[in-house]
Amino acid sequence: MTFEADASRSVTSAPLLRATLVWSSAVAVLLAVIAGIVGFAVSGTDGMWSGLVGVVVATVFLGITGLSILISNRWFGDPLYVPIFFAIVLGGWILKLVIFIVALVILRGQAWVDPTVFFVTLVVSVIAALAVDVVTLVRMRVPRVNVSLPTSADEGEKTD
Repeated sequence: MTFEADASRSVTSAPLLRATLVWSSAVAVLLAVIAGIVGFAVSGTDGMWSGLVGVVVATVFLGITGLSILISNRWFGDPLYVPIFFAIVLGGWILKLVIFIVALVILRGQAWVDPTVFFVTLVVSVIAALAVDVVTLVRMRVPRVNVSLPTSADEGEKTD
């Protein structure tokens, strides 16, 4: 069995992932404004910066997965698509782990970080991103095809 890549074939999840990334970016900008204002009201300048950093960290972490899937889908139709897909997505997860450790080390000792504002902003940002994912998925029209496979009677074979 030979397999030839067909450039006209595309992954049906690509528009969904693009829409999710666009809407997540818009929500992140809105959350950054709100987190900056609320953080400033709660804890002054330190709270404002903590809120902004919390939104940025959540946005980067949640965006890496969607972006890695979009990048890996460029090889759809290639005989090595599955290993390439999983290599890129796994690489994205490893990148997130490294960024997470570096962010913790850098932010841990900073006097300007208000841990409560940072944590609440991070949690709200993750919940908002998940809500965007759900709304985008529910509203997206992804094509699907119902297929009925031929039976032996349809092919002209006689059965006993």
